[in-house]
Amino acid sequence: MPGQSPPVDCEGELRQGMPGQSPPVECDGGINNFMHIVYILKCADGKPYTGCTENLEERIQRHNKGHVPATENRRPLELITYITFSDKYKAFEFEKYLKSGSGRAFINKHFI
Repeated sequence: MPGQSPPVDCEGELRQGMPGQSPPVECDGGINNFMHIVYILKCADGKPYTGCTENLEERIQRHNKGHVPATENRRPLELITYITFSDKYKAFEFEKYLKSGSGRAFINKHFI
């Protein structure tokens, strides 16, 4: 349906979301599996910030209120994209990659 974000599969496949959309989960007859979200923010200084969370809305609010030391002096922040994972270790690995040199180049080329 228009305006809805695409479903997330439960096999560890990453799906990209758009700002303003919640990551829906449709697995095993509607049972919600726990999702891990890697997100990219664009900071006021023009640089990206990459993080990982289980609750994107709450984490964005913490960033915007200045409760996250890494971004407290880089506000306002804009959500660029998020990617959901059913496997937390794959999410952590992807976040680590995005924070590497080639991962930062990937973000700059595809998202910024």
